[in-house]
Amino acid sequence: MNPRSVIAGSLVACVAAALLSGIAGGLLRVGITLPVAADAPWLTRAALAHAALMMCGFMGTVISIERAVAFKHRAAWTAPFASGAAALALLCGAQLPAALLLVLGSGAFVLVNALLLRRQPAAHTALLLASAVAWFTGNVLLAVGASSSTVLPWWFAFLVVTIAAERLEMTRLMRRRRGAQPALHLVLAALAWGAACSGLEPRFGGVLFGAALCGLAAWLLAFDIARRTVRAEGLSRYMAVCLLGGYVWLAIGGVAWGATALGYPVRDIALHALGLGFIVSMIMGHAPVILPAVTRVKLQFGNFFYLPLLALHLSLALRLAGGAVDFHLRAQGALFNALAIALFAATAGGSALAWRQRQGPRRVSDPRP
Repeated sequence: MNPRSVIAGSLVACVAAALLSGIAGGLLRVGITLPVAADAPWLTRAALAHAALMMCGFMGTVISIERAVAFKHRAAWTAPFASGAAALALLCGAQLPAALLLVLGSGAFVLVNALLLRRQPAAHTALLLASAVAWFTGNVLLAVGASSSTVLPWWFAFLVVTIAAERLEMTRLMRRRRGAQPALHLVLAALAWGAACSGLEPRFGGVLFGAALCGLAAWLLAFDIARRTVRAEGLSRYMAVCLLGGYVWLAIGGVAWGATALGYPVRDIALHALGLGFIVSMIMGHAPVILPAVTRVKLQFGNFFYLPLLALHLSLALRLAGGAVDFHLRAQGALFNALAIALFAATAGGSALAWRQRQGPRRVSDPRP
């Protein structure tokens, strides 16, 4: 067997394990009975490590793979392999080795981004380095035993700043007002300061972090190119719908994050408006472009891509709005969240097969000299 195929297969297995176990653990946390032994050790561990599996084992590994492909050096693959192995370690109950693997992986990720910034000095690559530092900081805090309220802001900062950097790169195609980029840097500095203060002054840090999220949502809604491409057709319009909807959830998450710091019982809204409404919307929007670039698997785009996106937004509204007054509705919404993600995975897989079937006859009938 080709060694490259073995390596790729190992990474895919780690990503899939982190995603599926993270979703399963999240469902268990809201009381959903799964068709496996309820007392299975791995499932209990998945519930306890739900955030780490989803944000580091899944998202961290996927983003590290994307960056390793861009960097084009074997050493860059240290980051995704370490974070993927950390997910498996968490499921095996090896907490300290998992934390150390995350520190190793995110440390390597910082180095890769620093070298990318040296290769391509630009505002967006500087922000990508800052996001890597945020991930590394959160993982170091996890390794030394910090509480989740201290670690989570750094992990969210990693994902949020990564997305902001990618959108900043896209806005170079638009004419921006002179103060737009300094305003973004100010908002992201406030986000980092809020994350740093969350462990020392939770009330102040949480309010500042939430306000920065709201500020970022306002910036993206005002300056992102999606405001224009939403009037286009096809894939460009679909991506814009994903992005603009995600920015609304980002604002909701920011308000809820600040409210949680002030003592209001809206923690689930804060975490999942960000984690599902914002971040998963970004995944759905960028997947038709990122997957072909990273995996060389092309997707046949169609309006059917809107179905999982609609399912995600409706199920999240049920979870967060209904769940605020009825825990049963929260659980049902969480189940439908998982089904929406599964529907998206099936849609992407089906569109990949559709592309191959569409292109297959052309390759056969195309005469080669």
